Formats: sequence, C-alpha cells, structure tokens
Amino acid sequence: MKTFRSKLFFAIITLIIAVLLCLGLLLGQLFKSYYINVIDERLSKEIQLVAGQIEEIGGIEQLTQEKVDQFANWLGVNVTIANANDRVIFDSVNKEIQMKNRKTINEILGAADSDEQAGKVVGDDYHYFWKELNEGTNSYYLFLSAEIDEVKSGYSQIWWILIICLSLALILIIFLGAAITNRYTRPIDSATRVAIELAKGNYRARTYDNDVGEAGKLNSSINILARNLQDMEKSREMHQDRLSTLIENMGSGLILIDSKGYINLVNRTYREVFHADVTEYMDELYYNVIEYKEITELIEELFMTEQKVRKQIQILIGIHRKHFEVYGVPIIGTNDVWKGVLLVFHDITEIKKLEQVRRDFVANVSHELKTPITSIKGFSETLLDGAMDDQDALNQFLTIILQESERLQTLIQDLLDLSKIEQQGFHLSIQEVNIIGVLNEVVMMVKRRAEEKEITIDYKCEDEIIEMEADVNRIKQIFLNIVSNAISYTPNEGKVSIRVTEDQQKVYIKIIDTGIGIKESEIPRIFERFYRVDKARSRNSGGTGLGLAIVKHLLEAHKGLISVESKSGKGTAFLLTFYKKLPDSE
Repeated sequence: MKTFRSKLFFAIITLIIAVLLCLGLLLGQLFKSYYINVIDERLSKEIQLVAGQIEEIGGIEQLTQEKVDQFANWLGVNVTIANANDRVIFDSVNKEIQMKNRKTINEILGAADSDEQAGKVVGDDYHYFWKELNEGTNSYYLFLSAEIDEVKSGYSQIWWILIICLSLALILIIFLGAAITNRYTRPIDSATRVAIELAKGNYRARTYDNDVGEAGKLNSSINILARNLQDMEKSREMHQDRLSTLIENMGSGLILIDSKGYINLVNRTYREVFHADVTEYMDELYYNVIEYKEITELIEELFMTEQKVRKQIQILIGIHRKHFEVYGVPIIGTNDVWKGVLLVFHDITEIKKLEQVRRDFVANVSHELKTPITSIKGFSETLLDGAMDDQDALNQFLTIILQESERLQTLIQDLLDLSKIEQQGFHLSIQEVNIIGVLNEVVMMVKRRAEEKEITIDYKCEDEIIEMEADVNRIKQIFLNIVSNAISYTPNEGKVSIRVTEDQQKVYIKIIDTGIGIKESEIPRIFERFYRVDKARSRNSGGTGLGLAIVKHLLEAHKGLISVESKSGKGTAFLLTFYKKLPDSE
C-alpha cells in the first residue's frame, strides 16, 4: 500500500510540477511580450516627440550634437540622425555601439521601401524605430533605438519572481498533497492490510471504520466480511473437530483413497488394528503400502466396478487371525466426478469367536449329555430284557447307572455354576478368609483319591494364618478343581506340591504336579469350555471339561491372576495370585 501511496503522491506532484512549469513559461512569455510591447509603444511615441522637437528648433540644420544627447538623456534611448546617403549626421552613443548602429541603420535604409515614411526593426540587442524627415529637397532619417538588455533584465527578474512564487506554491501543494493523499489512502491502506490478513487466514483482523463516505463504506464492508468469515471458520473448525473426533474414535477402521489410488486418510482404529504407520501410508499408493492381499483385491474391485461392496474377510495379523466385515463404497462427486473410494473395517473377530464357542458348546454339551444318557438307557433296557434276574449283572449295571447319573449331575451342576458366574449380576460373598485353612480342607478332601493312586501331596507353608478378602466357597472351588486335575493327570506314585507365599499386598499359591504335562500349543486353550488335554483320561475320571473355565472366571471375579508353566511329560505348575484386599473394596 505504501507503493500505491507513493505512486499516487508522485503522480500528483509530477502533474502539479508540469502544470506549474507550463504556467511559468506561459507567464514569462506573456510578461516578456508585455514589456517589449510597452517599449515599442514608448519608442513609437517618443520618435514622434523628437521629430516634433526638431521641427520646432528649425529642423536638422539647427540641430546640434548637444541637443541630440539631450534628447537621448531625456528619453533614455539612443538617437541617431542620418541623411539620404546613409551618412550618420548625429549619434548619441559611443563609437563601439555607433559602428554597430550604423551597420544596422544601413541595413534598414537599404531594405526600406522609398514609400515607407516610418518603421520598426527588431535586432538581437536593440529595437529600432525610424522616421523620415523631409526638409525642402533634403531627406533625413531619425532613428531611436533601445537596448533589449533592459528587457532581459526585467525578464530575468520576472523569472526569479515566478520561480520563487511557484516554488512556494509547490512546497505548499506538496504538503497539502501529502495530507490529502494520506487522508484518502489511509482507509484504502487499512482495508488492503486487512484484506491481506484475511487472505492469509487471519479472520480476526479488523479495520477502522470511522471514516465517512465511500472509504467508510469500504471499511465497514470489509469488517462485515471479516466477521462473517470468522464465524464461518469457527463453524468449519467445529464441524472439522467433530468429524475428526468421530473418525479417529469410531470403533471401526477407516481408510480413504483418492481417484488416483493415493491414500488420503487413515484413522486411529485402522492404525492400531493393522499396526500401520501413518507416515508410511499417507500420500502413498495403496498397493505399495497395504500388504494384505485381501484388502488390495477388494480395493481393485471397487475401482473396476464402481459399485458398493460388502464382504467378510479373514486376515492373519501377526500371530492372530482376525475377521472383518468390510464395507467399501465409491465416492462420486457432483456431475458424476470420480473422487475415490472409502473402506470401513468392522472387526467381527469376537463375534466369530462367540459363534464358534456357541457351536462348540452346543456340540460338547450334546456329546457330554449323550454319553451318560446312552449308557443309562442301554443298561436299563438290558435289565428290563431279563438281566435283572442275574444278581451279579444287576449289581454291576446299577452301579454303572449310578456312576453315569452322578456324572450327569456333576455336568449339569458345572453348567449351572458357569452360567451363574458369567451372569452380569454375579456377586461374591466377600469376607476375611484364612487361606491356609481353606487349603487344609481341600487337601483333606482329595487325600483319599491321592492315596488310591499312591500320590504324595507335599503341602508347605511358613505361616499358619494368611488372611485375605475372598468368597470362601468360591476359593475352595478354585483350589479343589486345580488340585483334583493335578491328581487326575498325575500317574501313580507321582507327587503334587502346594506352596504358599505372600508379600504386603498379595498372596501367591503355586500348585505343581509331576503329571503328563501340557503341550505349549495347547496352553492357551486349557481354559476353554470342554477342552481336555487327555480326553480319554478326563472322561474316565469323571471330568466335565468345565473346571478350568470355572477357575478362570472365579479368579477374574476376585481380581486375581493365573499363569501356567508346563512341559509335556514333565508336569504342570499353576501360579495363582490374589490381592489381600480387593481393589474395588479399598
């Protein structure tokens, strides 16, 4: 804006200077013409006066040099009288000027027409007026000449006056021009500065709108525009924040690809699920950075068909297999302009797992219920067919029916317990429990089974009392399940060890057996319903496959942890960790 102001100011000053120069030249010429005209009029009158004086004194014959000099002094001009033969009779100037005058006079007489009685000649330094005087038969010529130097001197003074006046006027005009320019360019300057700030995105910029007239209207309009832009920017930022928050925090992965195949947007869920680095993904071609063939094929299908796609895909991410329901849609702008594709990844892995668990649960429960029911039905039919008359067979079959009934009852009870534990409203009956006393009761309960298999139970604890907050019945159920499993999966003459330690906040119970062990690949699955490491032995021992699932849920209810260490053929160790004071009750 300073450049505009400077240009405007200098343009005005240049124009004014040009006008003043032209005006000065015009005035100078007018003054010069005026002075010359004045001199010429004076000379024309004075030559008539001198001619009359000469005539009064008796003509040229009575004229003397002194009289000529007197005329020259009176009038302030040069007086020269010549005869018809170009000879100067009288002259009032010095010899140097006289020679020059004579030359000019000769030229005048030579160029003058015989009929001309008077005339005027303008020379370089003098103005000449001449008049013919006739005395009888003789003709004489009277010349009056005035120096132009006087005119030049007056002309120079006029120019100095003009220069001084015009300079003062110019200085005054410069100050007034600067003030006027500043007055009218300041609102434009302010408006331009605010417009530049608005173009940069600074919508808080404002200009002063105190001015009236067109400049005031301009500033007011710019301020209104700035306020509207600021409101629009706030609204846009608010919508952008909402949209960004929604996109980043939505539970499904999202990826946006433009019409050329470059990735423009990847949300946080997608990055977390697929372990993607946003710096490697952004503004890159999708097939160069997405390493999963299933996804790239789906994107290619979207680009080729330009139709919505909804598919379920299965992807191996690291060591985990994930299931996704992918919804892909082409982005079509106005006038059917192709802008790219959008893909949304819904993680349905847990749903698939639940479906699989449901199927496995139904299959396992059906199988577990079918076996004892089939046995009971078969032996009952055999007895009804006549086997009841044989006392030995009767006793044997009834014993088997009783065992299968007990197994069926145990299975149903475990199912009821597991269902109750998994319910959302399940609550523990928390109280202070001596964990040592509970373990003593569990050891007494399994002692007979251990003696039958000649298994040694090594139970050691440094303290007699270790108290913690727990549900005594559920804790007993946890220990009984694990110790019973240890005895069941340990061969005859084996050993089961129980170790109890504590610190200020936690209690640690470690149960170790010398049984068949668990393969490393099977350890993650041992807490699933109906999963058995050795199915034949479990069924023969009356196990339902639900014990460790119950143990896991009861430990989680107590905010505890369980870890397993095992080697196939060498035994298994379960480490249970309990809080002495439950975190929720603190």
